[in-house]
Amino acid sequence: MFQLPVYARGTLCVRFGKLTPRPLCSSYGEAGHDAVFKAKKPQQDSMSQVNRRSKKECQLILDHFDQQYSEELGDLWASVRSVLVDPHSWQYGVLLNRFTVVTDIKRVLLSQGFSTLLPQKEALTLPSVVPTVFNADCQTSKNSQAKCPKDDSHLHLQNSSHTLIQQPESERCLTLPSLSLQCYIHPYPLRFPSQAHRPGQLKQYYLLNAASLLPVLALQVRNGDKVLDLCSAPGGKALTIMQCATPAFLCCNEPDSHRRDRLAKTLESFLPHSMRSRVVVSAQDGRCFGQREEGNYDKVLVDAPCSNDRSWLFSPADQQVEQRLKQRSRLPRLQVQLLRSALSAVRPGGVVVYSTCTMSTAENFAVVEAVLRDCPEAEPEDLWEEIALPLSTYFTFRPAHRVSGLVTHTQSLQPLCGHASSFDQKLGILVLPQPCKTWGPMFLSRLRKRKK
Repeated sequence: MFQLPVYARGTLCVRFGKLTPRPLCSSYGEAGHDAVFKAKKPQQDSMSQVNRRSKKECQLILDHFDQQYSEELGDLWASVRSVLVDPHSWQYGVLLNRFTVVTDIKRVLLSQGFSTLLPQKEALTLPSVVPTVFNADCQTSKNSQAKCPKDDSHLHLQNSSHTLIQQPESERCLTLPSLSLQCYIHPYPLRFPSQAHRPGQLKQYYLLNAASLLPVLALQVRNGDKVLDLCSAPGGKALTIMQCATPAFLCCNEPDSHRRDRLAKTLESFLPHSMRSRVVVSAQDGRCFGQREEGNYDKVLVDAPCSNDRSWLFSPADQQVEQRLKQRSRLPRLQVQLLRSALSAVRPGGVVVYSTCTMSTAENFAVVEAVLRDCPEAEPEDLWEEIALPLSTYFTFRPAHRVSGLVTHTQSLQPLCGHASSFDQKLGILVLPQPCKTWGPMFLSRLRKRKK
């Protein structure tokens, strides 16, 4: 059992172990974060695939989405909609744990047609097996909605004496360096089996929507940084931070006790004892955090509670819809408060990354705009050339765009012409789910606090 240190004022935190904190404030309410799968034994996975395919979207939520996103996304909504209502078309990433031996997992992934999402320091080669090169062109149906193959039960391989061919790093944007972060993705919606939580044993990988890696990449964590993950549960982004670098200190904050338990279990499952002294789980209200910890952090991530479009669409009961929609209207105010708090917590010259997993303009670009109006010390930074361009092979990005004074989206999937340096584009970028690129939705924006 780890000793329970006192962290911040009046808040009990733990370095893993059994959580028994008393939060200062109640939780923000239901939060929408990146999807993390419940641990299941491998033999249960086939049943989970059946269950996913039998999920039925909530018609009332879908009607609301049709009204809102037809206006905000224009013609793009039809293709986004086709992905959201079809869960068995969703792709999943496999994030490897650098603190365990993963050589065998890599070989299995490569033999099944997975490939690395990011440039790696060392590429694993297979002397006798090479994945089939899949046709990247999607078939287009009569209604102009592209469809990818859905049969993920068998993947055919070709024998070859050549090593695995990876995309040369020179073809990628130079702003994406070789990383210790290893995430494998597949062109088909193939679900890799989950690993169960076993006390005292580290998991080898974590399943996630690969778009949820992007806010952490934008955060640019370096060894020795002091990092705050302000809305940390269920822990996927905190885990990703620790895969990217070895910060001097990582504070994972979550006010809700049930979500905090899940967060602690995630960290325990992936981090060795040698890393646990660097990580603290906090129970503060994120809206007040910046006042108590002013200027203490180099990097702050605000993966804010949001109206998670994927999970909301499959709400279990229609009677919850009215309550959810009322909650959705209140979320922007909470998100603005959290982002302001993050800017207070970061040191001058440090950066804050704000992210959500919704396409809602009110929760994304409008939140960033509101904070910039109230916080003159914050300056938005362009992520288009740093994140969007080098990863456009895998994700469909949209920048911010103004029409009659309102932040909205262009109705084209092509990048904007010229330099991506306008103020509007600096507000952030949005990943839109598309057939064959079903990652997202994920919004991210980076603000730097000016030096005094």
